[in-house]
Order: sequence, then C-alpha cells, then structure tokens
Amino acid sequence: MSIPNYQTIMLPLLQYVSDNQEHRITDATEYLSKKFNLSEGELRELLPSGIPIFTSRISWAKTYLKQAGILEQPKRGVFTITDRGLTLLQEKPPLINVKLLEQYEEFRAFRSRKSHVDSEASALLQTSDETPEEQLAGAYQKLHGELESELLEIVKQSTPVFFERLVVDLLVKMGYGGSQKEAGKAIGRSGDEGIDGIINEDKLGLDVIYIQAKRWEGTVGRPEIQKFAGALMGQGAKKGVFITTSSFSKDAINYVRQIDARIILIDGDLLTGLMADHGVGVTTIGTYEIKKADMDYFE
Repeated sequence: MSIPNYQTIMLPLLQYVSDNQEHRITDATEYLSKKFNLSEGELRELLPSGIPIFTSRISWAKTYLKQAGILEQPKRGVFTITDRGLTLLQEKPPLINVKLLEQYEEFRAFRSRKSHVDSEASALLQTSDETPEEQLAGAYQKLHGELESELLEIVKQSTPVFFERLVVDLLVKMGYGGSQKEAGKAIGRSGDEGIDGIINEDKLGLDVIYIQAKRWEGTVGRPEIQKFAGALMGQGAKKGVFITTSSFSKDAINYVRQIDARIILIDGDLLTGLMADHGVGVTTIGTYEIKKADMDYFE
C-alpha cells in the first residue's frame, strides 16, 4: 500500500485518540503504520528536509484537526480529542477531509490567513492532497532539476580549458585539492596515459586522487574506463574519479564494481547536481526559511 495522504489519515487518527487519553506523534505513527499496513521501506521514505513522509503527513493531519477544534494540545508533545471531536465521530463520517472541516468557523479562519501568499498559491495549498511542506519540496525539486538541465547545456558548450577549471572549482568546493592554486596546478597538467590530472584527497595531501575529466557526446563505455583503470595501475594508484558531461554504459558501471581500484563515475547529471549543491556556476536569488514554534521558549 502506498503512503496515504494527510486527509486520508485524519479519520483514523481521530479514531485512535477517541479514548480521551493523551497521545504522542510517535505512538500515533506506530499505530497508523500498522493500520495502513506500511512497509519498512515506505516508513523510511524521506522528504528533502530529512523528515519521514508518513510522520510529516500525520503531523499535518493533527494540525488541521487541531485548527478545527477537533483535537487539542493540553501540554507540550501530546494531544487529545475534544468534545467536538467525539461528537464528530458519533456522526460516523465516511472520511474527514478539508471540505468537511470547513463547517467549523475556527478552521475557516485558519484557512483565510494568507500572510504573504497570493490568492492563486493559497488556493493550491487548500485543495491539494499534498501537505504544504510536500508542495514546497516538490517545487524545490522541480526548480533544481531545471537548473541542472540548464547547467548541463552550458557546460557542454564550454571549452576544454574552461571545463578543466570548472572541475577544479568543484573539487575544491567539495574539500579536495587543498588550495585552489594547488589544485589548479594538478589538474590538466599530466595528460599521460589516460590521466588528466592529480589532486590531493585532503588538505594535508596524505593521499592523491587521479582525475579523468572529459566533455563527451556519446555514452562512455567500458573500454574508456578500463583504459583509465590501467593508467591508475601503472601509477600504483588505487583511487580515481572519471568525470564526463555524458553518461556511462551499464557495462562501465558494472566494471568499476568488480575491480580493486576505487573509481568514482560522475556523469553529466551528477556533475551539475554537485555544482548546484556546492554553489559552482550558480547564484542564489532567494532564500526561504521554514520555521516552527519553539516550545522551549514558551516554557
């Protein structure tokens, strides 16, 4: 069974707390995971923020029920059903969703708060089965994907010299190569036996990594990776990174899993993803912070 959306969770959650006892999200998560027969894999699915999707949806279901006066939070970390919630259960609704909660004035007031959200975006938040957090995460992933596609097209059109400089910048941002000056000397100077350069694995230079960085049109196959692995062996090296603007064949990927040398394959998609994550070739045009109430402050 797939993970239920937050509206589907509302009725089972209310039924769970109908005993008039205080409950915690962790206990509700355990109960509802069995109720919906979720697998371990589904329970481990995370939002980009690192929060389990199922736990997030339970929290949002609780928030909506609380805003409707159906649940209350008598003290930090626990919640319980209200008289209004018990009355609603006695009516035996087939489901509880946002439309049903609209009958309560408190919930309508909660929904009408638009602070800094335009009417179109507000309407989307009110009708979607996704939680607001999931919608933000989805929008972020879409923008991130579009950015990576744009970066890849630009990188493919760059000169070989610029591509080498890009690789230097990225590796330094990721913590390799010591200073940028030292890394710049290492990359692009060799060109010997299938190796484009050497870079320090750490700032102290305790170990080195051999680099192959190539703009590529077609798929990089096993022969190219074998050539690189042979070059590593000739240098007595055990670690290498093969970076391309293209992709790797299945044979090439399987090959690096079978050999003793540790070779990391970075294709165009991973390359631009790392560029975006580490701020190489991109600029920040806006920052949004997601905040929650600090209960320690109020205590």
